[in-house]
Amino acid sequence: MVNAYNMSRQMTRANHRIGFMFVTGSAVAWSLGGLFTRLIRLDSWTMCAWRGIFGAIGLAAAMAVLRQRDVLSTLRNMGWLGWIFVLQSGAGMIFYLSALTHTTVANVAVIYATAPFLAATLGWAVLREKPSTSSIAASAVALLGVAVMVGFGTRGGLTGDLLALGMTWTMASTMVAARHYREIPILLTACISSLVSGLLCWPFGAPRAVTGHELMLLALFGTINFAIALPLFTFGARLLPPIETALIGAVDAPLAPLWVWLAFNETPSLSTLIGGAIVFAAVVVHLIVSETAAT
Repeated sequence: MVNAYNMSRQMTRANHRIGFMFVTGSAVAWSLGGLFTRLIRLDSWTMCAWRGIFGAIGLAAAMAVLRQRDVLSTLRNMGWLGWIFVLQSGAGMIFYLSALTHTTVANVAVIYATAPFLAATLGWAVLREKPSTSSIAASAVALLGVAVMVGFGTRGGLTGDLLALGMTWTMASTMVAARHYREIPILLTACISSLVSGLLCWPFGAPRAVTGHELMLLALFGTINFAIALPLFTFGARLLPPIETALIGAVDAPLAPLWVWLAFNETPSLSTLIGGAIVFAAVVVHLIVSETAAT
């Protein structure tokens, strides 16, 4: 009995570490979005359209490599939960893009920083998972760090703020759904949601006017932002409590200006450096506390 208990604890810790690495990887991949936005001088709708389509192509290639050939059968048996997962994942990307066109980037960042608390509430309501004191404290510190980065006195439109809130809700719901409904086919649903988001944005941009160089950058953007980030995020969310998934995802905020600084030599502001350090510290301290408690 003791050996079985110890093996169970070791498996739980191993799954936690794998989940942490996967979600961290997705945050790093998503944080490159700002860099691609600077490199590709196109409107947001065109970028989102091609990003979604190239993401779907990349995910389809991944399924082919993994020899997931029974796609039609999986589609037929995916069920209504799988299709809801597809729609909310695609809607989250659309909400995000629309929010950026109706309010400030700062407002979107601050609103999304509340995702850990929303995820914790949904996780408790659906999964009956009570968030740890460490997770709640770290989420509060991370929210403070994001607020320091973008400024406390941000202003924006109400419509954009509501869209950002909708994006935050869909992401928190995705975290809970991925953890609770483990039978959902991750790669297939991610591929469909990526394609749906791209097709929905297509009519609002000018996707046929891109150059060959821009198309190459868009292919890289779509592959990293969708084909890599979305599966990593969803697989990782299956192994972590929703509040931890959202907390680790918060490192996206301080990483985004880092890549722009490295690529364009744009020195980040003091508030960005201080806020980013606070976010990183919150995640690292929480990880250390979690590992210590598990031993």
